[in-house]
Amino acid sequence: MLVLAGCAATVPTTAGPEATDPVCAEVVLALPEDLGDGLVQQRTDAQATTAWGDPRAAVVLRCGVEPLGPTTDRCVTLETPDGGSVDWVVVEDDDGSWTFTTYGRAPAVEVQVPAAVAGDRSTSFVVDLGPAVSRTQVERSCV
Repeated sequence: MLVLAGCAATVPTTAGPEATDPVCAEVVLALPEDLGDGLVQQRTDAQATTAWGDPRAAVVLRCGVEPLGPTTDRCVTLETPDGGSVDWVVVEDDDGSWTFTTYGRAPAVEVQVPAAVAGDRSTSFVVDLGPAVSRTQVERSCV
């Protein structure tokens, strides 16, 4: 009998400049393990990050990224399952991928959704990240 031991692949990521902020640890620990539709949490190789889905095309969350200043990009307020809300700046890239970055929160959180995921699924799972992301400090809101 041949027994194969396998390890889940680690998703390569880059830590944000403020990844050492203690609030980022709280955020990452509070994140859901499963975003539904096959998007199960994966290991990453950088502090204050996590990922979900296929390691070759994973949804990646990074806490402690550079906060956004005033922008003309679309800013939306998403209600969270726990009754709160989080403001996100939403940018669709030319390749069909999406980037969601918290607006008016410190430390800032970024969620990158690759085209392979965005094209096949709803990005409504971003709402499910709200309770964890809400641990960051609100400094301003979408207009």
